[in-house]
Amino acid sequence: MAIIAHLDMDAFYAAVEERDHPELAGLPLAVGADPQGGRGRGVLTTANYAARRYGLHSAMPVSRAWKLSEAARRRGEPPVVFLPPNFRRYEEVSRRILALVRARVPLVEEAGLDEAYLDLSFTGSYDKARELCRELKEAIRRQEGLTASVGVGPNKLVAKIASDVRKPDGLTVVRPEEVEAFLAPLPVRRIPGVGPKTERFLKARGIRTVGELRTVPREDLHSWLGKWGLELYDKARGRGREELTLTWEPKSVGEQETFATDTLEADFLCRRLWHLCHQARRRLLAEGFQGFRTVVLTVRFHDFQTVTRTHTLPEATASGRRLRAEALRLFLPFLDRRENPHRKAIRLLGVRLEKLVRPGEGAER
Repeated sequence: MAIIAHLDMDAFYAAVEERDHPELAGLPLAVGADPQGGRGRGVLTTANYAARRYGLHSAMPVSRAWKLSEAARRRGEPPVVFLPPNFRRYEEVSRRILALVRARVPLVEEAGLDEAYLDLSFTGSYDKARELCRELKEAIRRQEGLTASVGVGPNKLVAKIASDVRKPDGLTVVRPEEVEAFLAPLPVRRIPGVGPKTERFLKARGIRTVGELRTVPREDLHSWLGKWGLELYDKARGRGREELTLTWEPKSVGEQETFATDTLEADFLCRRLWHLCHQARRRLLAEGFQGFRTVVLTVRFHDFQTVTRTHTLPEATASGRRLRAEALRLFLPFLDRRENPHRKAIRLLGVRLEKLVRPGEGAER
């Protein structure tokens, strides 16, 4: 019998900042780009629960977050405290939490700095798994002064959904016989992978909940959404993987930059592109990779239209010169009518490296 738990730290980055800065306790807090008095152009990494009550959330443009904060201030509520991220600190805390978990659970899959899947099948029962999760939550609270939410189910999918339903500081256990009843009333957006586009598509067809999604024939979902429709058919029934991936490898490394002013000035954009290439290559080598095969360029225009272009090399490389050449080749069409026929100003550039190679797998320098 498989028993899988998903442990998810609550508003992790913001919670670490609150803990490290007691003077911020109880205040609405957001971690991310500098709002610059409403002129900021990045996004939020996360927001604590006090800030979420104002409508702030991760990936929100910081300019929008600032407006919501100002609206709260005008109502007489505390304005949001905006802080830059301190990833080195978050990684340090994450390592300690994972060490604590691994001391009690033999099989752990890291899913990010703030979440992990745990195979609790060794406990032998859902009651014992629940008790172990309570102990883990309390141990994290004692050691780090932070809260975690945990979901327990027969597979990773159900465990992940369950961990989110009683945040913060929640513990939700879903036994195999309870899966369909548990999922049925939830909005389809709760299914991992369902974003705004799929949600709108389904809503237009009268499908708002997982239970309603479950009534759609498999053939219809396949016709509507292709392979993703087949996956949704299974996910609506709580079918997911039980096996954990015990060695986590990043699939890509990259960097991006949002500019203070939208621009189409070629010299400036090329300089920033070269800087992004340098930073991405530095991260690649720092994480122990020997090279990459795929270069991905991201361009976001002033109207938020976002375009990606990709090129895969025949052989892996770690050459900075080769990276710059490939990135520039992908980017130059955006300076003329080939990729930018309306001469739109550019808001953001990003460079990402994929098909990463470990030492011994071969890469030119």
